[in-house]
Amino acid sequence: MRKAQAKKLPLAPDGRYNDKQVTRFINNLMWDGKKSTAIITFYNALDKVSKTTGEDGYEIWRKALSNVTPAVEVRSRRIGGATFQIPTEVRADRKISLSMKWLIRYSRERNGRTMADKLANEIVAASKGEGAAFKKKEDTHRMAEANKAFSHFKV
Repeated sequence: MRKAQAKKLPLAPDGRYNDKQVTRFINNLMWDGKKSTAIITFYNALDKVSKTTGEDGYEIWRKALSNVTPAVEVRSRRIGGATFQIPTEVRADRKISLSMKWLIRYSRERNGRTMADKLANEIVAASKGEGAAFKKKEDTHRMAEANKAFSHFKV
């Protein structure tokens, strides 16, 4: 086991919006270290979002992220031979991480011609409170609500 926890490297803000969260999203979107491709995909998706909605793509993306961000999740805990799903609050850093990963994952599974199209469609859907990523958040919350009886077992 490690003596000290690894230091978090500071992220550089992105070029267009000067936002560190955009950089983090692009890093999650990136495959095989192809960052320039991920950047192009992300900006194209935001341009498509602004074209379809008539609003600022960046603001729609922010709204989509906040709509997909979970507040609670369930964690498995083994107690006396039985495994319980215990609802716990999600750490702030993990909330952002989960919402970004869900948006990207479900946009990849979507139908569309290019990744930019898929991502744009998922962002628009999530901003309206629809789509697979939003459904994942709802399911996570529902599962936590159903297992509320085990919350006294806190992890």
